[in-house]
Amino acid sequence: MNELLQNILAFTALFMALSFLVKKFFWKKSKPKKGIKIHDCDNCH
Repeated sequence: MNELLQNILAFTALFMALSFLVKKFFWKKSKPKKGIKIHDCDNCH
C-alpha cells in the first residue's frame, strides 16, 4: 500500500512539473484571439 501511494505521488509531481514547463515555454506561442483586446508589450518593443 505504501509503494502504491509513493507511485501516485511521484506521477502526480511529474505531471505537474511537465504541465508547468509546457505552459511556460510552449503556451505563449499560441496567438490570442482578436476578440480579446490584450496589450502585448512583447510585440511593441
